[in-house]
Amino acid sequence: MKIKKGDKVKVLAGKDKGKTGKVLQVLPKYNKASVEGVNIAVKHLRSQKRGEAGQKIEYPAPIHISSLALISPVSGKTVRVGYKKLENGKMVRRDTKTNETFE
Repeated sequence: MKIKKGDKVKVLAGKDKGKTGKVLQVLPKYNKASVEGVNIAVKHLRSQKRGEAGQKIEYPAPIHISSLALISPVSGKTVRVGYKKLENGKMVRRDTKTNETFE
């Protein structure tokens, strides 16, 4: 996957289009990622003991990777990501347009 935990991304589609946030979790099996402050869902929990009130918990639900664009830490713009192999054999991500590497 070209988007990793900790990356800053921009939402391209959906109800939160245009918002930016940090990736909290990546789910490669489902091609989804959870982004901070985006696609907020509410989970209702029953009370555990008699007489207590229930709770509403808000959490960022996963959003499909195709709806996200990586924001380059170098230029601050949204970029398409490719990979480049360095002389030492290490693979690094790079901007396909400007060829800037980041990791």
